[in-house]
Amino acid sequence: MGEKEITNIYFIRHCEPDYTNHDDKIRPLTKKGLQDSLLVTKFLADKNIDTALLSPYKRAVDTIKDFSNSQNLTIELIKDFRERKISDEWIKDFDSYSAKQWEDFTYKLSDGESLMEAQSRNIAALQKVITEHEGKNIIIGSHGAALSTIIAYYDKSFNYDNFSEMKGLMPWIVHFTFDKENCINIETFDILKLEKEE
Repeated sequence: MGEKEITNIYFIRHCEPDYTNHDDKIRPLTKKGLQDSLLVTKFLADKNIDTALLSPYKRAVDTIKDFSNSQNLTIELIKDFRERKISDEWIKDFDSYSAKQWEDFTYKLSDGESLMEAQSRNIAALQKVITEHEGKNIIIGSHGAALSTIIAYYDKSFNYDNFSEMKGLMPWIVHFTFDKENCINIETFDILKLEKEE
């Protein structure tokens, strides 16, 4: 029998965004966020990344731009890795809304998306990536809620408390190790904390 074809996928939750811009698709990073994106480049430098697949939202792209440039990697935008849609209107009480969604994965506002819907399209997109890029090292530019639903799919113990703990972590990297389509390990990295410890 041949060796296992291990696929390494690094989900990169974007750096700090500018919340004064309420347009989810084009919300940029703050000056700090752009600076912190250099730490993402540093973290990924020795990971032998083959492919960069990103949410099309600007903050996800800008988080990876420095790294992709440094490695001459072509970025491919994957619509289904976008963040879940909350509403056409800006939600002020985000914590209460999030708690309701984690309590009931089908809960959504009339013009929004449930966590179950977001999870379904993200997992479908991920499984397609694993099939097409088996044995490769891949980065996927992602978002807090979207990424959390992916973790929850493979780790049933992941819940609202875990989501709340990582809510302020930007950037945040989650390394999934797959043997075929079987997730055999999940490891998380708080990039800013790692930098302070060095």
